[in-house]
Amino acid sequence: MKLWKTVLAAAALALATATSAFAARTDLVIGIPLEPPHLDPTAGAAAAIDEVLYANVFEGLTRIGPNGEVLPDLAESWSISDDGKVYTFKLHTGVKFHDGADFSADDVKFSLDRARADNSVNAQKGLFAAIDKVDVVDPATVKVTLKNPQGSFLYNMGWGDAVIVSPKSADTNKEKPIGTGPFKFQDWVKGSSITLVKSDAYWGAPVSLDKAEFR
Repeated sequence: MKLWKTVLAAAALALATATSAFAARTDLVIGIPLEPPHLDPTAGAAAAIDEVLYANVFEGLTRIGPNGEVLPDLAESWSISDDGKVYTFKLHTGVKFHDGADFSADDVKFSLDRARADNSVNAQKGLFAAIDKVDVVDPATVKVTLKNPQGSFLYNMGWGDAVIVSPKSADTNKEKPIGTGPFKFQDWVKGSSITLVKSDAYWGAPVSLDKAEFR
């Protein structure tokens, strides 16, 4: 399952806050076995894409914790209807994409509808097969109605293939990914390295690293 490879990649960056050895450093070089074919986790099956981008540049409604538990991410909370078919997500406010665009429920609807569309190129389109419709309640609330109850739905929303993208940058994410995560894309020297830098506008807890380079 490629998700766990992405979690390990994110954990590598987290080492900067967890050990004294990294505490004095502001940069980190991370070795990856393969170069990704592109940089859009919603449009490819290669694990190398998520190893660089998942939880670093892009985020989802939920995330998968180190013990496999479902944790809040861009969704700060959610409620589930009694019949198990309607999920109402309350979103974090004040979140911005790396290009300065505001994150809202419209972006969630766009991302989920795009992932499950007939012409979707998402490698894990099956994650979204249970979705019947996505409704924007207000800028900070989105309601997802399922065709049938699905116990794995919140877990599915934590996959790298389910990250939230902006309509403004979705078509160019393969070369210049723009997300909401703690790191933003700086450059890609193909055949050599991909560099991420700290996002000073990140909505969550700030990271200790200023730069991470994947080689």
